[in-house]
Amino acid sequence: MVRAIMHGCNGKMGQVITGLIKADEGIELVAGIDTYTGIDNDYPVFERIDQCDVKADVIIDFSNAKAVDDLLDYCTDRNVPVVLCTTGLSKEQLGKVKKASEKTAVLKSANMSLGVNLLMKLLRDAAKILGPAGFDIELVERHHNQKVDAPSGTALALADSINEAMDHTYEYVYDRSQVRRKRDQKEIGIFAVRGGTIVGDHEVIFAGADEVIEFRHTAYSKTVFGKGAVEAAKFLAGKPAGAYDMSDVIRF
Repeated sequence: MVRAIMHGCNGKMGQVITGLIKADEGIELVAGIDTYTGIDNDYPVFERIDQCDVKADVIIDFSNAKAVDDLLDYCTDRNVPVVLCTTGLSKEQLGKVKKASEKTAVLKSANMSLGVNLLMKLLRDAAKILGPAGFDIELVERHHNQKVDAPSGTALALADSINEAMDHTYEYVYDRSQVRRKRDQKEIGIFAVRGGTIVGDHEVIFAGADEVIEFRHTAYSKTVFGKGAVEAAKFLAGKPAGAYDMSDVIRF
């Protein structure tokens, strides 16, 4: 049984993961960290990570960028693997994440969904075959009307997976309204839709002569990210120091 600490346990994702782990026989939550302690959990909750005296095999982090520095210090000092799901880290913090991975196992991915990460693998394989065959590549992402960034980090990660497979020979195009010219074959169009309560929808189109192939992933709730984080935690427990991502979790 994997023993886990939930860093940010009383946030929305922390509570989602708490519920998922309750139903998972392969992992248990032995402690939580959160400045808000007004929720009654089945495990002890500490306001700061340095107050936690409970031993664990792995930490799952869904907190905020301000809390990540102390978390990384804790994990490197005690050699505890960490699944790092917090976004919005500064350049300095990303450097600290890299240094932490030299002392303990750190798993960080642009998207924690198992489905999205499988999609990235499929897109790399498809690009190697369809790109040289002259297929145009377009990507459409859809999110709720409260999302402030565009395109989404997941959309860029999907485009990057294609571009990496093609030796970074593609250019990203976000707006065709400013230039009147034919589409270049060596570009990936990336377009954002914002509306309603759409959790997340990503569609990748390979358009060739007389045929179109489409790949699509739709998230109906944030639970998909929690499920991926739990699987990542079970994978990471006991792993040697190093930098990991979700592609390692789904490798086959």
